[in-house]
Amino acid sequence: MKYLVLLVGDGELKPWPDHTPQEQAEVMTRFEAFSAACRARDGVEILAGEALAGPEHATTLRTRGGTTTLTEGPYAEAIEAMGGFYLVEAPDLDVLLELLRVLPPYDIQLSPVVDPY
Repeated sequence: MKYLVLLVGDGELKPWPDHTPQEQAEVMTRFEAFSAACRARDGVEILAGEALAGPEHATTLRTRGGTTTLTEGPYAEAIEAMGGFYLVEAPDLDVLLELLRVLPPYDIQLSPVVDPY
């Protein structure tokens, strides 16, 4: 099954710009460990993953009544911003939850991907 893993907010981490270079390297080591743990686990594959620019760089496209509007900024005002994502194929949610414990302590939202076929 595929899951979208959204890294939302900083969880227990301070904001990225406030990290020292050494702290940033330590956080990146956790991401590398997550990738390695996924590669080592049968039936698990990271299909995609990226860090995202801050909400001030977002663009929102809305269509209402056939009219499309484009606005600068995130979909909704929020204190927390989406920092990145992974698209992961895993045998089940329990396996994915176990692997996600390797990541830095972000707040994480998980959504199963719906197979339309």
